[in-house]
Amino acid sequence: MARQTKRRTKHRGNAAGMIERHGTTGPRASSASGRGGKRQPADPRMRPPTWRSAFIRALVAAGIFVVVMLVLGGSPLSIVITGVVLVGMYTPFGFYADRFFYRRRIAKLGGQPTSRR
Repeated sequence: MARQTKRRTKHRGNAAGMIERHGTTGPRASSASGRGGKRQPADPRMRPPTWRSAFIRALVAAGIFVVVMLVLGGSPLSIVITGVVLVGMYTPFGFYADRFFYRRRIAKLGGQPTSRR
């Protein structure tokens, strides 16, 4: 018959109050090899620029502008229209600026981008 409760592992404290556990008997997995190893996060600056990232950045910048201008006072309709125009201007400007700096970084590293995972 199956056991009803989960079996508890034994942890025993020593005189200093430290808890000692039984060690594992298998080999330790190294971080560089095997399936359990963690990958290094890729440098975000080495990803090619996208229109989506430029649009999101433009939305954030224009949103901050709209909120600040509404707090300072002014016609809400004109401020929102200005915010929409700013999104339209910031998006291509941000994309082409990102692309310029991305290409410059790639050229500095030797001409080939790193793997695109």
